[in-house]
Amino acid sequence: MPKRKGRPVVHTVTVLALLAGSAYFTYELRKDEQAKLPAAQTITENLQTSGKATGKQTWERLNNPARSVLRDGKGAVIATFTDGARTATLKGPTRTFTEPANTTTKVVTDDWVRLMPETWTKGSEKQQWFKDWFKQYYGSEEDDVFAFAFQYIVGAPAKKDDQGIQYAGHATYGPLKADGVDRFEQTDFYDYLGIPYTFRDGVTKYPQKDRLRAVDCSGYLRLVYGYRARYPLMSDNDHGDGLPRTADGMARGKEGVDIIKLQGPSPWYVRPQNIDVLQPGDLLFFKMDHRTGNHMDHSAIYVGPDTEGHKVFISSRKEQNGPTIGDQGGVSRLDGNGFYAGLFRSAKRL
Repeated sequence: MPKRKGRPVVHTVTVLALLAGSAYFTYELRKDEQAKLPAAQTITENLQTSGKATGKQTWERLNNPARSVLRDGKGAVIATFTDGARTATLKGPTRTFTEPANTTTKVVTDDWVRLMPETWTKGSEKQQWFKDWFKQYYGSEEDDVFAFAFQYIVGAPAKKDDQGIQYAGHATYGPLKADGVDRFEQTDFYDYLGIPYTFRDGVTKYPQKDRLRAVDCSGYLRLVYGYRARYPLMSDNDHGDGLPRTADGMARGKEGVDIIKLQGPSPWYVRPQNIDVLQPGDLLFFKMDHRTGNHMDHSAIYVGPDTEGHKVFISSRKEQNGPTIGDQGGVSRLDGNGFYAGLFRSAKRL
């Protein structure tokens, strides 16, 4: 994986992040507690249990999108790897994600979303880099993308590196504007951190003093997937390679795989008819504001079905003033006829 330039503290933060336990979710692993939990929700893979029982792990190729799945001896999918993407979904210990400060929604899942060191292609399971990576992470309880994501909701405890820089803990969206209602956008991950950050293209960005501990919707994705999970980051939408700066830049960028493509006429496009292709960890994009022309203007991370069967996402939102799966300003669900469900437009797998 390419190294970042100019910020030694990044390496320290990464090590600490890998060693740290999850900040704000509970593991329900003991047998006496497992019975209290709702049944774990699986990824939306229509062929999840259609494999034949062989008594050993087997690989299978699937389409739409092109991907390789690993099945256990009973034929159930235990890992999914999509061509052109670096994120993988692995089955592991069951976890419960909650946000009691803002919602009663609960997600019980055995999905773990991790970043691979290389982009998946057909046959990658035979390559040494993958064998080494899979051996290290399959069944691991090391923090994954979901663990990182929930370390910024209300009540999440602060985490600091050995230089005193806080890299996790409750995040806000941004300061209020003069009207006392709307909030400022353009708040990136380095604003949350409060430190200058040098990108791979050599550009250094400096934090805005009034945005400390704040991230807008795309800044939150860059904080989780980029700064924490180590996916490369662009300094803006146009320079370098990696995850672009804005929601629209991410939606239209070359990185990752388009799982649900934009459909219909601009500037509003249309809501996708089928969202069953989504997989936990996918990036979601919404069209919400007529003032932004044909741009996608909100982004989120798909978490998966909640205990009521609804498809839930997490995002940093103005109304909630920070990362949330809560309901204020619109229910964080993609199914049904809610506010965000109606404005959902496309999805990408990094």
